[in-house]
Amino acid sequence: MTPTQIKVMRGVHSGQLNKQIAYELGIAEATVKAHMTALMRKLNVRNRTQVAIAAQTLAPHIL
Repeated sequence: MTPTQIKVMRGVHSGQLNKQIAYELGIAEATVKAHMTALMRKLNVRNRTQVAIAAQTLAPHIL
């Protein structure tokens, strides 16, 4: 995972909306969506909730 994807995952884990994550990282909301798509593919999950659950599982390494 890229450093930005990890930051996006942290935002999802903390319950932030894509718009909030984008603002915090200083990137476009469309870029956050692209990172989410890449994360879902890499983690082999289908939705944002599953990304948050995966983040919890990976917590010692990512969060």
